[in-house]
Amino acid sequence: MQTVNLGIVAHVDAGKTSLTERLLHATGAVDRLGSVDAGTTRTDTGEIERRRGITIRSAVAPFRVRDRQVNLLDTPGHSDFVAEVERALGVLDAAVLVLSAVEGVQPHSRRIMRILRSLRLPTLIFVNKIDRVGARTDELVADVRRLLTPAVAPLGTVRAPGTPGATVRPDDPGYADRVAEVLAEHDDELLAALVDDLPPDPGRIDEALRAQTAAGLVHPLLFGSALSGAGVPELLDAVASLLPASPPAEPAPRARVFAVEHDAGGERVAYLRSYGGQLRARQRVVAYRREPDGRTTATRARITRLDVAGATADHSGPATLTAGHIARVTGLTGVRLGDQLGSPAGLDGRSHFPAPTVEAVVRPRDPARSVALHAALLDLADTDPFLRTRVAPEGGTSVLLYGEVQREVLEATLAETYGIEAEFGPGRIVHVERPTGTGTAVEIIGNGFFGTVGFRVEPGAGVDYRLEVELGSLPLSFHKAIEEATRAALDQGRYGWPVTDVRVTLTHSGYWSPITTAGHFRDLAPYVLMQALTEAGTRVFEPCRRFEAEVPADRLGPVTSYLGRLGARVDGAEETAAGWRIGGVLPARLEPEAQRRLPDLSRGEGLWSSTSGGDRPVSGDPPCRPRTDGNPFDRVEYLRFLARRS
Repeated sequence: MQTVNLGIVAHVDAGKTSLTERLLHATGAVDRLGSVDAGTTRTDTGEIERRRGITIRSAVAPFRVRDRQVNLLDTPGHSDFVAEVERALGVLDAAVLVLSAVEGVQPHSRRIMRILRSLRLPTLIFVNKIDRVGARTDELVADVRRLLTPAVAPLGTVRAPGTPGATVRPDDPGYADRVAEVLAEHDDELLAALVDDLPPDPGRIDEALRAQTAAGLVHPLLFGSALSGAGVPELLDAVASLLPASPPAEPAPRARVFAVEHDAGGERVAYLRSYGGQLRARQRVVAYRREPDGRTTATRARITRLDVAGATADHSGPATLTAGHIARVTGLTGVRLGDQLGSPAGLDGRSHFPAPTVEAVVRPRDPARSVALHAALLDLADTDPFLRTRVAPEGGTSVLLYGEVQREVLEATLAETYGIEAEFGPGRIVHVERPTGTGTAVEIIGNGFFGTVGFRVEPGAGVDYRLEVELGSLPLSFHKAIEEATRAALDQGRYGWPVTDVRVTLTHSGYWSPITTAGHFRDLAPYVLMQALTEAGTRVFEPCRRFEAEVPADRLGPVTSYLGRLGARVDGAEETAAGWRIGGVLPARLEPEAQRRLPDLSRGEGLWSSTSGGDRPVSGDPPCRPRTDGNPFDRVEYLRFLARRS
């Protein structure tokens, strides 16, 4: 039996979870439809998800259609939870992008579709809610071509849209000509037939549609309603006939962790998608991880339980995870989202979504629970690679967030799962520092430290740590302590911001046996590093967003004028059928204000979307972030800090 790992992706409230329930019910996987409003859906299993009516964690729901097992992944639609979508995209064979026939193409839909197209991931577009008042069909198809992709092939029409009796007509008289025109863009034979006014052969069209859909060149569009079930049989037919199955097994064992959760007993549960080899319960495995600084690390673990998605009840013998399938696994202590078992191949660290740029300090209402709060946030960070944490001054913990909804969910999770009432401070934009020159510093053993360390700091790419001393000049544990302490210290540069694009070279080393310990080097390395960084100098950069604003034809002037005054760099404007598309870059701190003002400036017709736009130097006095490391720029103050800590 073929396997297809299919993702359901959309803007929030487009109806993803309701469609998932309808697909499960239509294929006999469940005998009763769940309801988002009633909190009875199969994929939104968390109490917070049920109460808020939104998907927070990716969930797997298997069903069968014809000769295929489909592992359906219902992903979050809210932009605050893009980390979940990020990891789901990495394990999918295909996707269904859900749009609302009423709300139409929305900003997050455009962001997701841009990524799906760049990945060439086979994607069906399902226009939901055709039975709702205000539903649009032909106009929405035009919007899809304009805002998402011109390579869209509608596979049906709608009768009585916007009414409770709306139905889908799969084939209409213009179907063949309409689809052939889209397919001809990548098919010379069909193009020649159209040029010669020859009627397109239905069999030839079906063959080309399958091939181009599988290659991610064309996106079939279907209409329907998850509420009434209209159009769902046609969607299932497209899943069975147009989407490709999982590729053949790779020769080496490899499985990727795309979701992590905790079961009712608090045990960590990982969801894996396999690409090759076999995994069984009680098997020992190696898990590889790409760290934020670019390093690949490995840990060993042992699987205690393994449940393969869609396995039949009469399955005999131990469960085995093979290529193309998904399993729910326990026993992988410390496993994190994005880890890979068996092989580090494919861990390139590339992200399709920008990392969060807003940092907020969290403190417990009961000061005695500061340690418990920090431990809880570290635990939650394993399920979300973008949820970075660091110790903040005065007993708090800082976290990186995408937005207000994520903050509210995190606050509720801390209270309900960990029993910690927490308070979040105001958010601030996270900057970075880059070295502007080369600096050196050396600390010789005997001046308050029981070790010798020397560094040279200079511009580089990412965080590049190198040795200029003999590897045998120190015990390996001392070398490891110096490197770990150095990488950790780079989280706070001269102005308190993370330092990136830097090369740090260990130029001097020495120790006093048997007095010196690894801990002495962990204390010494940050101090010497900051002396070298001071000599090199750093400059602070602020994150930016590359934006696109769609505005009516007569609002181009007011919008571009406002964006210029706000501080944006407008790169150009492109005329479209509906008006103008304005592109440019602006600091991330200004984007919320631009989004708030756009509706007023465009009479409510403007659309805003953005992606990561790199960063730019801060002009004037650079902002500073409070330090948590005892100020290693001041020798006396730093030694006092170490003495108080010990």
